[in-house]
Amino acid sequence: MTAQLVAGLIFGGIGLVAFMYGKKEAQLKTMMLGVGLMVYPYFVANPLFVWVIGVLLTASLWILRD
Repeated sequence: MTAQLVAGLIFGGIGLVAFMYGKKEAQLKTMMLGVGLMVYPYFVANPLFVWVIGVLLTASLWILRD
C-alpha cells in the first residue's frame, strides 16, 4: 500500500510537470503522456505494476520527444 502511494505521488508529479510543459509548448503528445501518468495509478491495484507502468510512461516522455 505504501509503495503504491509513493509511486502515485512520484509519477503523478512527473505527469503534472509533463502536462504543464506540453501545454506551454503546445505538444499534444507530451500533454497526453502527462495525463496518463497522473491518472493510471487510480486504475492499477498491484504496486509492482504501478512502478513498471510509471517507469515505462516516464521513459516514453524521452523516447517520443520531438
